[in-house]
Amino acid sequence: MELPVQTYRVTRADLVRYAGASGDFNPIHWSDRTATGVGLPGVIAHGMFTMALVGRAVAGWAGAPDAVVDFGVRFTRPVVVPDTDEGTEIEVAAVVKEVTEDGLTRLDITATCRGEKVLSQARALVRTPR
Repeated sequence: MELPVQTYRVTRADLVRYAGASGDFNPIHWSDRTATGVGLPGVIAHGMFTMALVGRAVAGWAGAPDAVVDFGVRFTRPVVVPDTDEGTEIEVAAVVKEVTEDGLTRLDITATCRGEKVLSQARALVRTPR
């Protein structure tokens, strides 16, 4: 069973807010000059910010944040965030792989940006809503 796709817009302003909250002020997350200087295609979103957006989708599907029992991802491709008002979008989709006897649901998750997967091995285990 496929779950409804969740879409999240990401702008440079979001990256600044996340940097303030996380304390991660690495200039690859706000300076095109620095990002391209180290070989990146442009300013990129924080990996943990990307993971948090996927986590928000999982919590939404589960019905509550505390229903998420386990959640993990591997970062495979950076999310490039252009310096525009629109920024970019991350689309999060999931497929129910299994419902266990003890009432847990295993999800295989796909997160894409501009049609390319940005995470691999993205999986979650959630308490099945009753």
